[in-house]
This record gives sequence, structure tokens and C-alpha cells, in this order.
Amino acid sequence: MKLIKQLNTLDPGFSDALDALLEIQSENHQNVYPIVREIVDDVRREGDAAVLALTIKLDRLAVTSAAELEVSRERMAAALGAIDAPVRTALEASIDRVRFYHEEQKRAGGGHQDWGYTDSQGNQLGQIVRAMARVGVYVPGGKAAYPSSVIMTVIPAKVAGVREVILVVPTPDGQVSELLLAAAFLCGVDRLFTVGGAQAIAALAYGTESIPKVDKIVGPGNIYVATAKELVFGDVGIDMIAGPSEVVIVADNGVDPEWLVMDMFAQAEHDELAQAVLISKDEALLQRVIELIEMRLPGMVREEIIRRSIGDRGALILAQDDDEIAAIVNKIAPEHLELALRDADEFLPRIQHAGAIFIGNHSAEVVGDYSAGPSHVLPTSGTARFASALGVYDFQVRSSVIRCSAAGAVSLSRDAAILAAEEGLEAHARSAEFRVRG
Repeated sequence: MKLIKQLNTLDPGFSDALDALLEIQSENHQNVYPIVREIVDDVRREGDAAVLALTIKLDRLAVTSAAELEVSRERMAAALGAIDAPVRTALEASIDRVRFYHEEQKRAGGGHQDWGYTDSQGNQLGQIVRAMARVGVYVPGGKAAYPSSVIMTVIPAKVAGVREVILVVPTPDGQVSELLLAAAFLCGVDRLFTVGGAQAIAALAYGTESIPKVDKIVGPGNIYVATAKELVFGDVGIDMIAGPSEVVIVADNGVDPEWLVMDMFAQAEHDELAQAVLISKDEALLQRVIELIEMRLPGMVREEIIRRSIGDRGALILAQDDDEIAAIVNKIAPEHLELALRDADEFLPRIQHAGAIFIGNHSAEVVGDYSAGPSHVLPTSGTARFASALGVYDFQVRSSVIRCSAAGAVSLSRDAAILAAEEGLEAHARSAEFRVRG
């Protein structure tokens, strides 16, 4: 049995095979929806009592009061003091790079900074930008602890100017990552609660006696978390509905195939639904990758997860030319795209849809996960067609500003009165007419 699918654009059934590859076989959303709906309703109605009961039941956390769910800043600081010096150095370096990137992003501003102008009639028009007051961050727990997700969500929020960041994290059986707590402290998390799942999302959306209501919720989670975010959207903002992680690698024979295999494994080890796809015009390169997959997979710590991931959702695609490759990439619209090409800069303009693009052999996707600077919270499942990487703009709101001069109001109001009358809105028209009369 082959470890990974091999597709060829010349095959008559290639298009159907690609469509099948991109389908995500997950838990039935319709089965999950009523469970999550009940959890959200319970938290909204009962507050802390529901959060406590659900956390005890689902995370098997041995607590007797909601107050025990909050982790103090002192506890986070203690975790920081306990970690090894090289780990702390790497953590601080990652935070510094992510903060610097997002500070630059904010300075670049464009439509994300205050701006304005005065027209010929003396009317002043423009925009003011304000940071959200309070944001909730969900960081997954369970199969692994992700301090990197703390960095990639909290730092952009703090750089944007968010006054209070509330972090929630599931701690199954009471196990909490010391490194995650240390990262939370270094990033400036204001309050941290050991609550996960749909109940955490509901608590952030509606507030409880202990957990404050937030303006927006960001961060990835499982299908229950994703469904809860979908349910509360409208009562609170959300970043996106995140799906399984994915990478597409476009490579030529100028890159070491060992690198390619490990880049694919790095993506696949997230979970069984993660996706790693390699596209090349070089058939010999693809055959060597197959050989190396078979050689390197045995003995990997997360071998079974990788095996399931690349077996079910991975693929090696032989393409005939750059046009075919670009068309496939843009159809997939991947979360991560590696251009391991000698002429990567020449190929780049062909790319329309990708969450994050890693250019050149030395730009491994893993540096985007941890240390490069841009947030690793990215659109998945083809949503890069219309969604973007998390950044400072996700934590800002923009207000239009209109200041009419006495003279300018006459002209503007005259036009408004005419249009309002045509729409049959009498009060609108009369409101404008008063300004015309002065």
C-alpha cells in the first residue's frame, strides 16, 4: 500500500481526484451543532455554574469553584522563572520578532490609521481608528500545548492597542503547560482561565460572574470550538472558522528532497486531518520523495498521526508546466505555500490565493509557525480566497468622520433631501431640508 497519493495532471480523472483530496472528512457538523448549542445556552443562562460544571465534566478538572479556573499573573511569572534559559531565550526572541513585525504593520497603516481631508466646500471627511477594548484568545490544549499560538494572537492584539486580553485554554485532567503560562506572562496576557471547549467560547461571548465578556474572540480550536464561534458570531466578533492545517510545496530539483519530506512531515504531525501536498514538474524528484517518506517515517515520535495524515490527505502531484502549478495552487488556496524554486520570485506573481508564502529553499514553513514575525493564525480550507492572516487590523475598528461646514451642509443636504424624498422617507428629507434653509 502506498503511503501517499500520486497524481498526474495528465490523468483523465485528475480534476476529480484533486477535488476529492481537498474534501475534509470530519465529524458531522449537524451532529455537533445541537451539543454545542446546548452548551452555549447553558453558559449564557447560568454563567459560572455552567462553565464550572462543564469544565469538570469535559476536562476532568478537579476544582470546586469558578475562582480556581483563573491563573494569576504571579503563577504565570513563576512558570517563566522555572523554564530553562535557552527555552526562555527562544521564547523572548520569538515574541520580539512578532512584536516588531506587527509594530511595522501598524506603522504602515494605510486604511488602518486615522486620516482625513477637507473638500472645496470646507467639509471635513475621514476615518478614525480605535483598538478594541477587550479581546478573548482561545489557545488549544489536548494533544499538544501551543505557547506559539499565545504569541501569534496576543502580540498583534497588544500592538494594536487592545486594553485587556483574556486567554482561555483547556487543561484536561488539570495538566497545564508551564511554557504556555510563561509565554502568556511575557506577552502581557491580562487574565487567564483554565476553561476550554464550547463553554469557553460562550463564556467569552456573553460573560459570566468570573469571565469577562469580550468584543472579539480569536484563535483556533476543534470542531466544538469552531461551531461555538459560529453560533456566537454576531453577538461577538470572531477571526475565522479555522479548519485543519495545510501546506502546499512547489519545488524543483534545486532543493534537497530530505528538506521537502520533513517539511511535509512537519505539517502532517499536527493531526490526522492536516494536509501536505507537494507539486513539481520533476518526476525524479517526486520519486525520490516517495523513497524518503518510506525511509524516514518509521520511528518518528508522531509516526501514526503523520501516516494517517499523508495517507488520507497528502499527495504528490506531477504537473507539466508553471501554468498548471499556479492553477492548482490558486484552486487549493492553501494556508501555507512554500515556493522551493530557483526562480521563486518570478513565479510569485502567479499566486493569487495563499495565507502565507515562504519564498526560496531556506524559508521553511516551520519558521512561520514560531519565529519569523507574521502571525501563524491563517485562513484554512480554501478561505485564503477571501480571508487574510491575523494582524493588528483584526483588533481595530474604524469609524467614519463627517464634519460639515455651514456652507457645505447646504449643498450636501440639498442632494440628500432629493434622494430621501425619492425613497419615500419623509423625515429624512425634512431633516436635510432644515440644513438647506440654514
